[in-house]
Amino acid sequence: MTSESLHPVPAPARRTVVAAVGSAGLAVALTACGSDNKSSDSTSSNSGSGASASSGGTGGGDNAAAGNAGGTVLAKTTDIPEGGGKVFESQGVVVTQPTAGTYKAFSSKCTHQGCAVKGIANNVITCPCHNSQFSATDGSVKKGPATQPLAAAKITVDGDSIKLA
Repeated sequence: MTSESLHPVPAPARRTVVAAVGSAGLAVALTACGSDNKSSDSTSSNSGSGASASSGGTGGGDNAAAGNAGGTVLAKTTDIPEGGGKVFESQGVVVTQPTAGTYKAFSSKCTHQGCAVKGIANNVITCPCHNSQFSATDGSVKKGPATQPLAAAKITVDGDSIKLA
């Protein structure tokens, strides 16, 4: 009985324990990053495939076919005031009408610290958190602290419907 108690059971090496813990942490981090990247990918693909949104009452060329195929209807053209716009929180976009019959869309996420933009008036989109201001025409920064423009989003105008492409 004494001979058995004198031989301890070998424990895993310190290096093995550190590697296992590090692998688990890396897996958690990659899973979290993977989730964020999926939502970012949809935003970046919207902004990367067309810097400007459709304009006009009948849609915008190639985008019109995609809109007819089943984009999410955001609003009627009459819902977006000229010189103003509307924020669609659940879709993460803001749609503006800088001039009559021209509709633009941008990410509603402020590039300063990620707050949702709220006010759109006189062709200016305003973030309520730190008062950054962006152009309703092209999303460019009009007043900081933001230094990057709002990312363009892709929309189509199909008759009197504005759709997220």
